[in-house]
Amino acid sequence: MLLLLIKTIHVLGAMVFLGTGAGSAWYKMRASRTDDARVTAWCDVEIVRADWIFTVPAGVTMPLTGALLVHLNGMPWTTPWILIGLLGYAIAGVFWLPAAWLQIRMRELSTRAAAAGEPLPAAYARAQRAWTLLGVPSFLAAIVTIWVMVAKWAAW
Repeated sequence: MLLLLIKTIHVLGAMVFLGTGAGSAWYKMRASRTDDARVTAWCDVEIVRADWIFTVPAGVTMPLTGALLVHLNGMPWTTPWILIGLLGYAIAGVFWLPAAWLQIRMRELSTRAAAAGEPLPAAYARAQRAWTLLGVPSFLAAIVTIWVMVAKWAAW
């Protein structure tokens, strides 16, 4: 029963992690296309908030529950699909961390522009492009990691 509970929490963590990432990307791209600093600022504030409420706890929960699952199942850490999964998780994190920093920076830029009644500055567009370029490989790495975890390749 404990094993199933931990596994459920692990899977829910992955769902929240990917779901929040996909939702954030969608709403951020949609808000940016309005060219309205107020809409973009509101969205940026909410995306940073969503990361702290959903993404960060899920990102911490997944490796903790994963480690518990490895331990409770008596599996070696050298199991190929576990190693590949950890690598994918690390790659996703390496790209996500600077993207998260950019989200905070974009929030500052957009809220400042909205408060002043000005358009978004050019620095915002540059940060948005960088955020997108970091987000795509992070999201893809997370998807591949989940696939590896589900497939559990024994032959690797």
